[in-house]
Amino acid sequence: MPVEKMTDSMRGILRSFFEREWGSSKMVSRGVIHQLDQLPGFIYLEDDNIIGIITYHVSENQCEIVSLDSFSENRGIGSSLLNQVVDEAKRNGWTLWLITTNDNTRALHFYQRRGFLLTNVYWNGVDEARKIKPEIPMVSDDGIPIKHEMELVYQSK
Repeated sequence: MPVEKMTDSMRGILRSFFEREWGSSKMVSRGVIHQLDQLPGFIYLEDDNIIGIITYHVSENQCEIVSLDSFSENRGIGSSLLNQVVDEAKRNGWTLWLITTNDNTRALHFYQRRGFLLTNVYWNGVDEARKIKPEIPMVSDDGIPIKHEMELVYQSK
């Protein structure tokens, strides 16, 4: 799969992409503000269109997956992007983890099938994140109230 590392020359395109897809290029997890277009990551392009993207943040020996998007289902794009970050984490000896929200059942299934374990639930964590990023919706597209942050940690297979 043609996955490539994101470069500084892509930052403007990435900002527009995140604003369109997430409502902002800002992401909040556990009270930390991440500027998605400034993070390292990998991208999958087809005909100059972003088909998949993953971003992550490294602090000391901790690597947090901050965002993962795949716009062409069941082609292995999300898995390929995730594998790039898993490989980086293994090479560098980082603990790999992420936060998702209680409504994101697709993400919970996706990550658990790929070796991530649910380790913590931060009750009402999204209420705290909304104080920083008020554009976070109150209810998901499937009608589930978005309230809690859920932490998953990668366990080497």
